[in-house]
Amino acid sequence: MKVLVIRFSSIGDVVLTTPVLHALREQLPNVEIHFLTKRSFTALLANNPNINKLHCIERSVREILPELKAEKFDRVIDLHNNIRTLELKLRLGVKAHSFPKLNLDKWLLVRFKNRKMPDVHVVDRYFQAVKQLGVVNQASNCELVIPADQKVDVEQVFGLIPHSYVCIAIGAQFATKRMPMNKLKEVIELINFPIVLSGGPTDSELAEALVNAFPEKKIISAVGTFSLLQSADIVRQAKVLLTNDTGLMHIATCFSVPIVSVWGNTVPELGMYPYYPQNKALYSIHEVKDLSCRPCSKIGYQVCPKGHFNCMQRQDTEKIAADLRKHF
Repeated sequence: MKVLVIRFSSIGDVVLTTPVLHALREQLPNVEIHFLTKRSFTALLANNPNINKLHCIERSVREILPELKAEKFDRVIDLHNNIRTLELKLRLGVKAHSFPKLNLDKWLLVRFKNRKMPDVHVVDRYFQAVKQLGVVNQASNCELVIPADQKVDVEQVFGLIPHSYVCIAIGAQFATKRMPMNKLKEVIELINFPIVLSGGPTDSELAEALVNAFPEKKIISAVGTFSLLQSADIVRQAKVLLTNDTGLMHIATCFSVPIVSVWGNTVPELGMYPYYPQNKALYSIHEVKDLSCRPCSKIGYQVCPKGHFNCMQRQDTEKIAADLRKHF
């Protein structure tokens, strides 16, 4: 059987498809697995042993339609489930299965704070798309293979022994998902372990400010100078990861790195909390509950719509630091 799995974006969502790929490979004899994603996310899948062929697009599925038609797939597994994938499925004319996005439940949660959304992780919802193939979730972790040329020798580069430091992922696509500088500083003041800061180029100014704020501490910025896979390898070698609701949080689950997660405007009920099906002790969740304005979005904003940013400003940094210390 030849199957096409689709997930266009983003980092976390793509990583969270990998348990499905593993199950397809393990449970379907002689399966040939193809994967379609955006070009910017191919690094996450390029070395995945469960994928036979990787296809990518820049913007439109029409860019690659002739190539996909020529493959003559037996099934399409749609793990994105939007207008673009609907168009593609219609044009391929192949039997397809998609996962429940629960858009109405999400809308009710965000708009009316209706907390009746099913307590089902998105990975378990992904598995609904392969149920008719007889494939079941056997609770395997997410997977990410880092090739040798993307590995980082933290001892040589940072002067740190692997698994001796806290990695702090300071970035996120939207500001309302990021811990502000004052809260990061409160946490850093409460811990005495080496720290490596991780993030994208837009986080460089914040990283520099944090390094300069604590000249007496060993804080190293790995922000904006490493590739995605190199950043993943830095996370892999951390003792624990302190992170916002962002892609590196899901990458950490590929390596069983303990996670201390901090949630701002988004909520774990949306189903995107760390996926550790066999060991929930590997992660903790910190959120300010009972705020009438939260969640204000299922994704995020660049500024707090209410102006107070209580979902982050009221975080208990003593508890966050205590959870970090538990792993040392």
